[in-house]
Amino acid sequence: MKPNKLLAILWDYFLISLGTLIFCLAWTSFIQPNSLTSGGLTGLCTIIQYATNGRIPIGFTYPIINGGLLVLGFLSLGKSFGFKTIYVIGLSSILFSVLPNFDGEVWNLNLRVVMNNKLLVVLVGAFMESVGIGLVLLRGGSTGGTDIVAMIINKYWPISPGKVYLYSDLFIIASLLLVPGKTIEDLIYAYVLMLGFSFGVDYVLLGDKSSVQILVFSSKYEKIADHIIHDVRRGVTALQSVGWYSQKESKVLLIIARKQQMNEVVNEIKSIDKKAFISVSTAMSVYGEGFEEVKTGLKKKKTNKAEEEAVCQEAES
Repeated sequence: MKPNKLLAILWDYFLISLGTLIFCLAWTSFIQPNSLTSGGLTGLCTIIQYATNGRIPIGFTYPIINGGLLVLGFLSLGKSFGFKTIYVIGLSSILFSVLPNFDGEVWNLNLRVVMNNKLLVVLVGAFMESVGIGLVLLRGGSTGGTDIVAMIINKYWPISPGKVYLYSDLFIIASLLLVPGKTIEDLIYAYVLMLGFSFGVDYVLLGDKSSVQILVFSSKYEKIADHIIHDVRRGVTALQSVGWYSQKESKVLLIIARKQQMNEVVNEIKSIDKKAFISVSTAMSVYGEGFEEVKTGLKKKKTNKAEEEAVCQEAES
């Protein structure tokens, strides 16, 4: 194995380990000490811990349930989720067992942070969980749990992984009300934590690199296209279209822009044609000049800003 490749692998596992540690600390230091929970397998194991008054801790249920899911995953999917997922599950199982034992009497270090302001706990917990899981996902890892369930269901039934995550999280958090002493307030905090984590991990993965795809339906498409290319400096593609009711031929403009440019582009379109019909959708990934680079392992020739803008303006296919 080449030294550079070995260093790259070691760097991947370092970041995965760091992300796993941050993720586990979010639960053992903030979420659990303040009697909160969220979705996913970690949330389910936490609810079991609350329901049994700590007699069945997360360090016990987490590896057992994940181990069972790994077996089902191998039987149903083969090796599609890889060794990094197994590594993260193993490391997080160890950390969930070890971290709660760090107390002032034994280690002279107390990692459990109890706060009166639960909203602050939710924000800190969601932030740490997002950063941790984001690092793991960025390096090709996964925490298993509902990820494996989603892949298995998606293989046999036409249900998207996103819906599996949503329904499972809603069900898991709702089951919190079955625990004696838990209230609607606890349920609300759990859902806020789930939403905070969802937005947070998206930001960690995409940051300011997320893009939007804008479709413009207008009789003034030529004027709009020229204005977007020359003044807004974004590429425009004109797609042939036919209005099925009127049977009139026209052009639909396709524009790819950074998310922070969306309002500018839409406002410029409306300044030309107030009656223009505009559809905006999120583009998870956009690869090419002016956007993200496809990582092939080959060195890419550097281009200056003027060259990127010129290519972007000519991006018609």
